[in-house]
Amino acid sequence: MKFNPIEAAIEVATASPFKLETTTPVGGGSINQAYRLSGIDTDTNEVKDYFLKLNRAAQLPMFEAEAAGLREMAQSNSIRVPGVICSGSSDGQSYLVLEALDFSSGSPGSAEQLGQQLASMHRYTSDRFGWSMDNTIGSTPQPNQQSDDWVSFWQQQRLGFQLRLAGQNGASRSLLKKGDKLLSAVPHFFMDYQPEASLLHGDLWSGNYAFVKSGEPVIFDPAVYYGDREADIAMTELFGGFPSSFYTAYNEAWPLDPGYKHRKKLYNLYHILNHFNLFGGGYAQQAESIIDQLLSF
Repeated sequence: MKFNPIEAAIEVATASPFKLETTTPVGGGSINQAYRLSGIDTDTNEVKDYFLKLNRAAQLPMFEAEAAGLREMAQSNSIRVPGVICSGSSDGQSYLVLEALDFSSGSPGSAEQLGQQLASMHRYTSDRFGWSMDNTIGSTPQPNQQSDDWVSFWQQQRLGFQLRLAGQNGASRSLLKKGDKLLSAVPHFFMDYQPEASLLHGDLWSGNYAFVKSGEPVIFDPAVYYGDREADIAMTELFGGFPSSFYTAYNEAWPLDPGYKHRKKLYNLYHILNHFNLFGGGYAQQAESIIDQLLSF
């Protein structure tokens, strides 16, 4: 990869001269290549660092949607997200340049602050569910056609979409048949509950939040849309979960509805199906087990 065009794009975006000095690979992601770019402002000799994501040129819309999602969350003035510098394509690859952040283990109260600030972000609402553009969940397309009805949105653009992909990816007839039955049953989970269209991170598992050295929480790698805030909270319980103080603080700021304990399985089924569609393996059995539990309610 030639970094000169990205160096030039950073100069244009920041309106400051930037001389790139080092590129350091950053591990941890399974979808993109990542680097920390270090250089100097040649006018002031100030050190400047940026975080760079790279993928195939065809994936530029994915990066553009991620940048738009970060800006949407920043607009809520609720919780810190990495600042967007620029995006584009060059040398057969697409790129996204973000503010570089140095993470730490946090400080006493960091997890509570995360819960409080996420509740604040969820109070940033829209008149409709969905979003102004489609994006991705992992590397899977995530349709966000706007809707006035949350139940039909979740049926068609979340569970239904993933079940159709699962059928294309070799899911068993049993899983798909039970999935169709669950789709018809979705309205029953919302008989006494009407969610607001809250701004959601959309992919809020434990790998997508951190704390900077001051202890301030940061969330990143979003799959933004407007939907039921319970969908974000449900995903925090997958893949390791968040600290208990996070949940206490969130519920003190905005208590969850009692029916959440049942709906969280409905929301996390979306992510388990997506993991089957991305990685295969035992996720199909896990998805079918969740469907069985949901159908038994």
